[in-house]
Amino acid sequence: MVDLAEFENHSDNLANRSRVIAQERTWSNVIDGKFEPSVTGRVINMVCPSDGKTFCMIAHSGLEDINAAVDAARRAFEDGLWSRMPALERGRILRHLAQRIHANFEDLAALESRDTGKPLSQAEADITATARYFEYYGGAADKVHGETIPLPNGFTAMTLREPHGVVGSIIPWNYPAQIMGRVVGAGLAMGNCLVIKPAEDACLSILRIAELALEAGVPPGVLNVVTGTGEEAGALLASHPGLDFITFTGSPEVGTLIQRAAAGNHIGCTLELGGKSPQVLFDDADLEAAMPVITNAIIQNAGQTCSAGSRLLVHKDKWDEVLENLVRRFDNLVANAHHVNADLGPLVTRNQAERVAGFMDLADDANIPVLAAGKIAEDAPEGGYYAAPTLFGPVPSDSALAQEEVFGPVLSMLPFSDEEEAVKLANDTPYGLVAGLWTRDAARSMRLARSIRAGQVYINGYGAGGGIELPFGGFKKSGHGREKGFEGLYEFSATKTIVMNHG
Repeated sequence: MVDLAEFENHSDNLANRSRVIAQERTWSNVIDGKFEPSVTGRVINMVCPSDGKTFCMIAHSGLEDINAAVDAARRAFEDGLWSRMPALERGRILRHLAQRIHANFEDLAALESRDTGKPLSQAEADITATARYFEYYGGAADKVHGETIPLPNGFTAMTLREPHGVVGSIIPWNYPAQIMGRVVGAGLAMGNCLVIKPAEDACLSILRIAELALEAGVPPGVLNVVTGTGEEAGALLASHPGLDFITFTGSPEVGTLIQRAAAGNHIGCTLELGGKSPQVLFDDADLEAAMPVITNAIIQNAGQTCSAGSRLLVHKDKWDEVLENLVRRFDNLVANAHHVNADLGPLVTRNQAERVAGFMDLADDANIPVLAAGKIAEDAPEGGYYAAPTLFGPVPSDSALAQEEVFGPVLSMLPFSDEEEAVKLANDTPYGLVAGLWTRDAARSMRLARSIRAGQVYINGYGAGGGIELPFGGFKKSGHGREKGFEGLYEFSATKTIVMNHG
């Protein structure tokens, strides 16, 4: 049993840590193993989503900063200190970085929580997952191998997996530490050198982990982090001719620009572009198991999750029972400041709060009923970007609530009559990232898992502790390529074929 007083003291301590770590500090870029302010001296204010107040600053980088980072990564790659280092040794350094993250766990969790607005418990889970990425890829670094290919007598053919070279990665604000872990862990394990451009809205954990990477033994120039706006620094990195590969997580609109920029330099890219993920609940589903998972899948990180279960497809015979259960749950949900550890924190920026409010207005204009809503705590700090969790339904399948990614704590409930209609509704969006199926019928679950166009399908569950080992990516507008698991290693490498004629 949790001692409430002890837990509240723990939360207060972490909140204080985040203030001490970030207070009045201007965070520098990490370029070639050094901490460098932007060449122009420009800065960007970092605003806490819980109260809307500035609490530190980051570098506002431009062309010279991006050039310096890419040049540093190129020198490091060509020098071969990392790219030609035995995979076993690279893996040991990555595992050492995981240890450094564990050693700084409380500070990193407090920083992530204040920076993004997510409750401390969620930030702690994120930092745990981040360390696990480096543990996983540290252990996998020397497990990647090629193949031999049968040829006529006198020839021997083999394949090798080699790093792309210099990789640019643009990381979003919703899970900065976790997404850094899955990108940097896989990219470094394969011997690449990286330039990271994190989101300007939340990126302090990325900068801190880059510092820890240097302490862990990652050589200068191998991992560089340059902060700035997406319109300037992000665009400059995406189009930089010094890159060999690029990864991006974010909106489909920006993903299109990234892919065009990559095409201009004839390089490949991995794109993870969000989703409108369905949870399909049949009349034989175990509601006791399903309801808490379905609720959490839309309020986690205030719904600002690419894999959020934002559409709930419910068999018509189960509608009333499911609705009664969800109304009870939503009525008890509370949004509050990050350090309070409520059900959910604020949205990350004022713009994001306005975006979510815009979808609410569209639903109101379309007369889509509000079935249930949580609340914003009375003691939530003024100036914060809060949104109450809201359940809509029945939602027309062609409405914005059913088709577009809200990226907020908004759940759309749609009825269906049979398997055929369930599959049709599940696939009836431009996205295809994740899906959840809730049924006791094993044959049915496999039929639907094969029929739904999604990169991940969960049966009687949704998510798996961060899913570090599970390939992640989507179909259609959700992007292409895969991160996480061994697929992530393959994504950060190219196949080389060697053929020997030995007579």
